[in-house]
Amino acid sequence: MALISYDPPARFVAGTVGPPGQREFYLQASDGQRTTSVGLEKTQVAILADRVNDLLDEFAGGEATEQAAHAFVDDGPLAMPVEEEFRVGTMGLSWDPEVRRLVLELHAVGDSFDTADAEELAEAGENAIDPATDPTQLVLRVSLPGGMARAFARRGRRVVAAGRPQCPFCAGPIDAEGHICPRANGYRR
Repeated sequence: MALISYDPPARFVAGTVGPPGQREFYLQASDGQRTTSVGLEKTQVAILADRVNDLLDEFAGGEATEQAAHAFVDDGPLAMPVEEEFRVGTMGLSWDPEVRRLVLELHAVGDSFDTADAEELAEAGENAIDPATDPTQLVLRVSLPGGMARAFARRGRRVVAAGRPQCPFCAGPIDAEGHICPRANGYRR
């Protein structure tokens, strides 16, 4: 079993290491005594931020979490050194109405949950997909109050947007040296 759980964390943030165009994306959870970092793709951060906001709007009361998010704003850098526990494959989000928290599960690429299809999971039953009882899973589970989840989503959006600027003609990324724009017949922009 490899379930890493934070209920709730003292800190949960998205961040990057490296210059624009070569950034590596991470999620980092910490409780003051330990820090867990997992690597993922830029698109996963963007999707996660959007889905967290959607879920909060639907179940937690959008205005309430907007106001509570101010208490959880965290613009600090990732804790160094960043030691990746695993790369994220499958991500799951749910809302726990009993404690009014968002629960995020991040499964490692290649673990039994990430590689199983829906039919296999249905046949296996509940116990086979529980990371606490299935030794073939590597999971980071984070339980976040609404305000902390909203602050996480805001930071995630900012981290994604902080990359290379887009070309106004082709929407491709522009490096510091410029780029060869296909919409400008191969001229450098």
